[in-house]
Amino acid sequence: MSTGAIVTIVVLAVVLVVLLALVAWQHRRRTHLRERFGPEYDRAVEDTGSRRHAERELARREAEHEGLEIRPLTAESRERYRQSWELVQQQFVDRPAEAVVDADRLLTALLAERGYPTGDHEEQAAALSVTHARTLQDYRAAHDVVRRHGNGQASTEDLREAMVRYRGIVDELLREEPEHAGPRHRKS
Repeated sequence: MSTGAIVTIVVLAVVLVVLLALVAWQHRRRTHLRERFGPEYDRAVEDTGSRRHAERELARREAEHEGLEIRPLTAESRERYRQSWELVQQQFVDRPAEAVVDADRLLTALLAERGYPTGDHEEQAAALSVTHARTLQDYRAAHDVVRRHGNGQASTEDLREAMVRYRGIVDELLREEPEHAGPRHRKS
């Protein structure tokens, strides 16, 4: 066999190995993102219209999330938020619209104290998607009711459902640690 043929075979073998490694890496990455983001993965694919763009966006969220200092609440803060939540729920009976707006405000304060960004709703949703992907659609739906209420388009039933959704999110954030916290966020 000539030297040229041997070089060609070696180059083809190297290219094949690199391609197989790339395919394996993409598969591992996709599996990781699907497991971490759950339904948010599918939503991102639908929103971007491209699996590649969605995966790039979700990986960007993970990277940004690593820069956040997500903190557990102190026992005192946790109790204060629980009591505040009870007051918001009690308010719902007489003033449902105000209670839902207060629930949204309480959640924003809770997010801030935990270390999440509190800029706009989409920034909050992106940060939450990394560790709370399973309840993120509840957060979006509840926040949408607040927005629709501001436009006079939310029914009492919409407000009730928003309160139920906010309760689930608040309960999750009041837990000791986030559901899928990274290594630097877990207790040793």
